Amino acid sequence: MTAFRFALFAAGLLTGTALPAQQPASDPVEAVDPFIGTSGEGHTFPGAVAPFGMVQLSPDTHVGPARQTYNWAAGYRHEDQSILGFSHTHFSGAGHSDLGDFLVAPVSGDTVALEPGTTEKPGYRSRKADEIASAGYYAVTLTDPGVRAEMTAGTRVGVHRYTFPAGKAAHLVLDLRSIIYDYPGKILWSSVRIRADGTITGSREVRGWATPRRIFFAMRFSAPLTGHQFVTTEKDVLYKGFKGPGRGPETLDSLSGRAIVAQLDFGALTKPLEVKVALSGVDEDGAIANLASEPGDFDAIRAKTRAAWNEALGAVKIDAPRAMRTNVYTALYHSLMAPSVWSDADGRWRGPDDQVHDGAGFTMHSTFSLWDTFRAEHPLLTLIQPEAKNADFVNSLVAGQKTSPFGILPVWQFGGKETWTMIGYHAVPVIADACLKGIRGIDCAAALKAMVASADYAPYGGLGDYMKLGYVPIDREPEAASKTVEYAYDDWTIARLARQLGDAATAQRFEKRARNWRNSFDSKTGFLRARKADGTFRTPFDPTAINYGSDYTEGNAWQYSWFMPHDQGGLFRLLGGDSKTVAKLDAMFNYDNSKIDYSHAEDIAGLIGQYIHGNEPSHHVAYLYSYAGQPWRTQERLKQIVESQYKPTPDGLAGNDDLGQMSAWLVFTALGFYPVAPGSNEYVIGRPFVDRAEMTLPGGQRFTVVAEGLSDANRYVGKVMLNGKALDRGYITDAEIRAGGDLRFTMQATPNKTWATGVKARPYSMTGYGR
Repeated sequence: MTAFRFALFAAGLLTGTALPAQQPASDPVEAVDPFIGTSGEGHTFPGAVAPFGMVQLSPDTHVGPARQTYNWAAGYRHEDQSILGFSHTHFSGAGHSDLGDFLVAPVSGDTVALEPGTTEKPGYRSRKADEIASAGYYAVTLTDPGVRAEMTAGTRVGVHRYTFPAGKAAHLVLDLRSIIYDYPGKILWSSVRIRADGTITGSREVRGWATPRRIFFAMRFSAPLTGHQFVTTEKDVLYKGFKGPGRGPETLDSLSGRAIVAQLDFGALTKPLEVKVALSGVDEDGAIANLASEPGDFDAIRAKTRAAWNEALGAVKIDAPRAMRTNVYTALYHSLMAPSVWSDADGRWRGPDDQVHDGAGFTMHSTFSLWDTFRAEHPLLTLIQPEAKNADFVNSLVAGQKTSPFGILPVWQFGGKETWTMIGYHAVPVIADACLKGIRGIDCAAALKAMVASADYAPYGGLGDYMKLGYVPIDREPEAASKTVEYAYDDWTIARLARQLGDAATAQRFEKRARNWRNSFDSKTGFLRARKADGTFRTPFDPTAINYGSDYTEGNAWQYSWFMPHDQGGLFRLLGGDSKTVAKLDAMFNYDNSKIDYSHAEDIAGLIGQYIHGNEPSHHVAYLYSYAGQPWRTQERLKQIVESQYKPTPDGLAGNDDLGQMSAWLVFTALGFYPVAPGSNEYVIGRPFVDRAEMTLPGGQRFTVVAEGLSDANRYVGKVMLNGKALDRGYITDAEIRAGGDLRFTMQATPNKTWATGVKARPYSMTGYGR
């Protein structure tokens, strides 16, 4: 999970609605509640977005300095009573704040305030009422101007519709000063101009999380402008525009500066005003072309996006009680927002080198929260999105490496630019997983070269020492224990792909590196620990301590001592075998935290003992009981997690959704299996939480999951059948799913302590413990 932390480059470089009992709607869009996660720790937004859309048109209720903005990472919280306006870019569930580009707010009447005001004394800020949202649509009544505001979005466009009070002058405020997570000097430059045909275009350059970031817009209206004025608050100079059909010599139709706000006048309107906005990372002409690429008015765009959401969500047809169906479909919805389209309709895109590149036969995507999403989000997309879309993601990552000034793959990228946030080189498992699953449209040999280039780039994150010593030393690099194990896992995925491609030398080198996690594991204490360059473990040692920038990344020894998903067998040997492993897992879940204060540590949410579901390093841990031959214990823990961490309410996510990872975990878990080690081509069987689910796979085959007898009492798996034959192992392969078929669970009230307990029935383990 990405909190307010910057991983410094080592080289110095409907309001929350009740859910009445009723039959599930056949249309999956009807089961989505975009307000889930907009309160509490979820950091999601309720506004309009198309699947993987470039535009996320959503209300902003608060933008401010860093210390005030963490809970508003998406610019919005459901409980806020007023709305600043509607901006066009947002993260879904990130642990860091940014974006909020090009805010628009409607104002009615003769007087227009160009300052936002406060809740108590609104300027163009307004109190809200009658707020509703669905996939691709958002609406609210702004009570101060008396305006009904509606939002929808296409792939590269956002469309506003404002119904103003009859007889009152209609105005819009376009505020280029507003930005989520603001601080002095963040906006380097802005521009706005009115073109001869009435189209407004503009841009801004931001020194933010990813820097410098450029974004351009083009805006058109369903009614003609009757006047306008531009203000640069930096110089406190007012520029007045035309006041009717003619233009006087005082007219200035463009303005550049750091702090610009525009008033746009439309007179008294007799029908709703539609505002269509397109974005581009390339230039204003690109934004204008993007406008033209998606023709149609508000209703046409809304209908097209609704159809796109129904198609995307319909890849998984879910039969479950209403609350669970809403949870799972909303999780699926959140999983389909990012990575977001970044190239223009003509294929051009701006890269990490800040240069514009032509299209290369695929749609460029950005917004990669890879430390989070390599775990479940991207593996889920390989099953429920077309091959071409998954190829786009991988080709975008490889293109990012080719255009990177440092020649390495993206780490945490958005707007085509790198943030260097979080650790590891987790584009590597995303690429390897896709190639190992046989997804077409990827040059996997070229991708392997990009993966190796990232893994061998010594200046990054202590990699030089890691390659020499076999671990990252804490006295030379912060968060060294976490980096050691995450690098080792990434290295294993490189080895796996190299083996498949017949590159034995690369495979052998990275198989050796994949065992490096052991160099930071202390068998005496049973925990992963940070070592110094002289080989000694750092002291003092407290496995419950969480301090950012210390030995671990957003966690402690309890969470990170389980992060060797490719080599659980090696870990279990060091822990002393199955029974001692199970005892340690129980100790983690049952830990008494009553005397521990984690108030200083952001992102530590959803605690069950020392298991932290609100942060990603714990996400695979409940499935590890199955590796130790006790899959019924996995089933128990999964029920405990699902019931305590997810609910169909605004505060229904225990932690940051992190661009879909928290949600993807629920989708997989609800289906009854989970990718503990992406790159293994295996999924560990847990237990289902839906009565029936039918997946339509990229090749058109269908894979159906059925849970017979599922109820609150029948929480355990009695038996499992795959295509009518008993399945006696605790995993299913990717090939078995892609071939289509039927996975049938028989649920019962008591544990089955003989199913999938044998050594050969257990999930993948690199060192042969288990299989």
